[in-house]
Amino acid sequence: MPGLALGSPRVVIVGGGPAGTTTALALAHEAPEWADRVVVLEKATYPRDKPCAGAVGGRADRLLAELGVTVHVPSVTIDGFSVRTRAADRTVAPGAVGRVVRRIEFDHALARAVIARGITVRDGVCVDEVHEEGPVVRIGTQHGAVTADVAVGCDGVGSLLRRAMGASPGPLRAQVIEVDTPPLPSDRPRHLIHFDASDPALAGYVWDFPTEVGGEALVCRGVYRVRIDGDGDAEPLAALLARRLEALGVASTCGRNKRYAERGFDDVTRYASARCMLVGEAAGIDALTGEGIAQAIEYGVLAGRFLARKLRASPAGPIDVSDWHDAVRRSRLARDLRLRALVFRAYHGAWRDEIERFFADVPEALAVGAGHFAARPADWLEVGHVAALAAARAASAIVARSLRG
Repeated sequence: MPGLALGSPRVVIVGGGPAGTTTALALAHEAPEWADRVVVLEKATYPRDKPCAGAVGGRADRLLAELGVTVHVPSVTIDGFSVRTRAADRTVAPGAVGRVVRRIEFDHALARAVIARGITVRDGVCVDEVHEEGPVVRIGTQHGAVTADVAVGCDGVGSLLRRAMGASPGPLRAQVIEVDTPPLPSDRPRHLIHFDASDPALAGYVWDFPTEVGGEALVCRGVYRVRIDGDGDAEPLAALLARRLEALGVASTCGRNKRYAERGFDDVTRYASARCMLVGEAAGIDALTGEGIAQAIEYGVLAGRFLARKLRASPAGPIDVSDWHDAVRRSRLARDLRLRALVFRAYHGAWRDEIERFFADVPEALAVGAGHFAARPADWLEVGHVAALAAARAASAIVARSLRG
């Protein structure tokens, strides 16, 4: 590749996963006249694999449909969840809440949809430096540099743009390991995704998700663990996974272990500077469940619409995206992520027993979560009922603790 030869893009999106491609799709949907001035740079070459359990909630597909995009890839339809804690083992299955995909196929399909909208996608291009230079930003790669009005960091947990902006790594960092295995007679039905949070020593959970690899029905099994505020040493993930596979009677050599990391959302980090903005996992996703794909897509829709407004307001002059930070903080997505971060810290802190008893006693709470994952219209009576019960339980627990203390 002798050089980038990208012309004069106004927006360069660094990272071609769901956050980056959805940002491009949403921008082109809102302002198609600017599609030919947008570039997506992806360091790997499509189709590229991305370790990920692959659960995509109906919310993600609904958002893509609003952009006129349907992603047709091999999928396992999910009708609900099963969740095990020390206090209960609950199942909720309202039907068609989402699907499990393989990122090698899903991400490639999204990239093709972006190209079909007239946007340039260059894979195999690794960005190695980003510098804001007055009214523009300079993006350096191994094939040369490109200058744009805005750089959008959709480059995941190891985000170069995040580091270039001087942002901290964030307090909530997840470590994940997974392996694909044959199904077992003891598995939950294949229309469910299963979470097991019954180990009080694990700040996270283990999972079993039905998946399809090359037409073969398999189960993706993994361990999700969050390190809170850089907490100390813990049992290696590989040992945790091996111990679980042994308990299930699965040979530890049945597949290749795949490791990856995730970043939890926090309310401290700034998500933008004058010429750079962070989107998706580069900014932070849900630490409670690790749900990343739907949130990356929701981030991307928000970012694409934001950038379309900026381009139309300044068709020739500089663009200042520093107010992206406030746009994120005001969004429905950020409110959702704040709540999940709060619940995560409470659950893996001093309130685990109370929260587990609440979910054991109020099965409607899991139904509300399933409805949100599926993007079904909210039953506000049910949501209000669950919220009132949670508030009453919290107040009672606080009073009881104060009396004991």
